[in-house]
Amino acid sequence: MRAKILRRVINLWPPLFFNAIKVTHISDDFREIDVTLKLRWYNRNNVRVQFGGNLFAMTDPWYMLMLMENLGRDYYVWDKKATIDFVSPGRSHVSARFILTQEKLDEIRAATAQGEKYLPDFEIDIVDTDNKLVARIHRTVYVKRKPQK
Repeated sequence: MRAKILRRVINLWPPLFFNAIKVTHISDDFREIDVTLKLRWYNRNNVRVQFGGNLFAMTDPWYMLMLMENLGRDYYVWDKKATIDFVSPGRSHVSARFILTQEKLDEIRAATAQGEKYLPDFEIDIVDTDNKLVARIHRTVYVKRKPQK
């Protein structure tokens, strides 16, 4: 699917749409994705800052999707694990940028060339409107080359 079409469709996906999470940019090569989370009355926690579950959710599928698009159908790609470090209260809208480099793709292809699984790690910073760090997410993705037929 083309990036612009996917961006429009995925922004209607209920887990994003109903939590004020929006994809604002997907590059044509699926190597950069920008996501925002608007602070609304319905997604604040009991101390009136960004709900941690939504901060976590805004980072969920992106690296898996980016890898699937860039590696192609010859690979299994799954989210494996993730952790979040809450650094400061999210008192405003927040955003995150996901970047998949050629070096990371080369690393993954080399590590899986003989059919081994590989668990690359990614780090995502969530920042507020003043570019202050709100949370840092560590994600691990499972990647394995499918058996050749």
